[in-house]
Amino acid sequence: MSLTDEELARLEDIVELQPTKNGELQDRWELDSGSDVHQYLEGHLKEYYYRDDDSLIRSTPEAVDLTDVEPGVAPSADGESDDAPPSSVRLSSLEATVFETVAGPNERSESVVSVLNGLRETHDIDPDVEDVRQALQRLKRIGVVEVIYRTVPTFRACVDRDAVSVAVSED
Repeated sequence: MSLTDEELARLEDIVELQPTKNGELQDRWELDSGSDVHQYLEGHLKEYYYRDDDSLIRSTPEAVDLTDVEPGVAPSADGESDDAPPSSVRLSSLEATVFETVAGPNERSESVVSVLNGLRETHDIDPDVEDVRQALQRLKRIGVVEVIYRTVPTFRACVDRDAVSVAVSED
């Protein structure tokens, strides 16, 4: 199957962002709804993606071969079981900074607002709180941050930062 330039660009997004959700692709592709994303995937890229057990969108090995993009999540050095954290991830610059800032595996987990304040103090940046929340949720989905439910959901890294190679993608 030959892909158009748009289809190839969108396939690259899937490879880079995986595991991802309709909402992330909807924002990236500037579509009106998650339903539009689903229709596009089924109509144009059906052979190149699948949904995992958590209904997250992932690329097939063939899709990775077709693109010049590093997958958003690479297997760990020991072959990685499904529950093992990845050894390499591709993150946006904000996601990488959030990962660097969020509490470590042996520290007390922190709220989204606490992470936002840490970004302001440590990195002198002031992103929107919703952008920080989305970054934390993506880090959770790829398996390098965990959620601890207290009065509000709180977050902390669930792996040593030195154990994960982080590549920052173009924003």
